[in-house]
Order: sequence, then structure tokens, then C-alpha cells
Amino acid sequence: MGPYLSQPKRDKTTTAGQGKSVIFAASEMQGWRNTMEDAHIHRPDIVQDVSVFGVFDGHGGREVAQYVEKHFVEELLKNKNFKELKFEEALKETFLKMDELLMTPDGQKELNQYKATDTDESYAGCTANVALIYKNTLYVANAGDSRSVLCRNNSNFDMSVDHKPDNPEEKSRIERAGGFVSDGRVNGNLNLSRALGDLEYKRDNKLRANEQLIIALPDVKKTELTPQDKFILMGCDGVFETLSHQELLKQVNSTIGQAQVTEDLLKKAAEDLLDQLLAPDTSQGTGCDNMTTILVYLRR
Repeated sequence: MGPYLSQPKRDKTTTAGQGKSVIFAASEMQGWRNTMEDAHIHRPDIVQDVSVFGVFDGHGGREVAQYVEKHFVEELLKNKNFKELKFEEALKETFLKMDELLMTPDGQKELNQYKATDTDESYAGCTANVALIYKNTLYVANAGDSRSVLCRNNSNFDMSVDHKPDNPEEKSRIERAGGFVSDGRVNGNLNLSRALGDLEYKRDNKLRANEQLIIALPDVKKTELTPQDKFILMGCDGVFETLSHQELLKQVNSTIGQAQVTEDLLKKAAEDLLDQLLAPDTSQGTGCDNMTTILVYLRR
């Protein structure tokens, strides 16, 4: 069986809601893939003035993405730096905490409950792109190749950079850890240099967590929000394969226009975007992935 279905699954699961400073819609579609391995979080007002959104694109199975979806916010809320409003440190520590939990017996047991196939060991992992909004400050923590793009002055202000094995900084770490990069893949296998899970790449006891072949440590980018900032577009890599960031924002803006933004309007914008990005067939290889997008409209 190849990676693709004979016909795409166009059904979408779409959720919308709002908090004090945001309105959001999140939509996911399996598309041409045999299985759905994406997960996401959308939690406005987890405490006063703090909202959190995240996209987790699974690979090698769905289980790590589902685990992170379930546990990320609860671990963030427990974090000491989070309670002290030190959000950059809190996000980094919570990403690393996901790996720590996955390595425990309880974590392994829970992973097994999420697995689609009954095998002893999980070789799954997931990207993580998490946006945290505190009052007028936006933080985006990223590990992997899911992305967040801020619509600022109707242009794209990119809030994350993909972690690919060919990036010089990533490649040098991989080689220091005893690995190699071939065809843009770590040890010829994984086409990401940072991810949650993928524990078989993180087992060198002589190395720290941020020195392994694959690391969970995110980059965190911070920006002060202004009246010119309209919405955040978040998505797994499948959302960004065929259109430029500017074209994606234009597509969303064509749906929401100058109208009063509502949950229903954002749901339509998210679903329309996925419909447009889905490939008519699998011959090109792009537009064939699972797709998840979150639109976070900033109330000003």
C-alpha cells in the first residue's frame, strides 16, 4: 500500500471559539494520506490574558502528536516560569518536558493506547508550532516545519523558521552527535532536525537533550502586536507547500474581507483554504498531505 488513497478524504473537523482578545477557527482534513496524523490545540484564556494555540504534525504514527495535544497545556500551566510570566523559558521547558514524559513508563503506556498498529515500540514523532498570546505580545515556539505567519499590514510577518537537516547549524549538531545528513534527511531517514518524540534519535546518554541528532528544543520568536496585526495563520507543512505566505494571507482575506469577523466566517475561511490547497491528484506530490490550519483573529 502506498502513502496515498485512491480518492482524498475531504471531510473536515472544524472548531471555532473566542476569548477576550481573540476569535479562532481550527480545521483539519486527512486529504490524500492513508491516515490522519495531525493534532492541534486551541485554548483561549487558559489563565487571564493568556491564550495558546498549537499545531502538531505527526510522522511515523499519530501517537506522539495526540500525546502532546493532550498534555501540552496542562504541563505549561504547571511550569514555574509560566507562573512568573517568563513565557519564552516556559515554552522551551514545556517542549523538552514532552520528551521527558514520553520516555517514562507511563508515557510509553499511553503512547501504545494511541497507536493505530499494535507494535511494541513507537517510532513516531511530531513537529510542534505553538503560539502564546499574552496581552499585546505574541510568542511563537517552533520545532520542525509547521509554521505561524502573522498578517501585519496585510503582508506576511513570519513567526517561525523551518528546522531542516541541511541548515548549517542543524547539520553541524547532527554531525557532532555522530550522525550524517543525506538527501536532506538525518541518517538518511527523517527530513526534520527538530521534533518531539522520535526517541530513537535521542538515546546518546553522553549528550544533553539539546545536543542529540534530533532535538525538541524550539526557537522562540517574540513580537509586540500592533493595530496593524489582523490574524495569525498557523499550519502544518502541507498548508505551505503550494502557495507563498502572501498568497495564503490573500486567500484568507478574500473570505473575511472587511466584514465583521465571526466564528462562522473564520470557519469558512479555514475550510475554504484547505479546499483550495488540496491537490486534484497525487502526481505532483504537493497538496497531498494531511492539512491542519488555525486562524487566530486578533481583536483590537
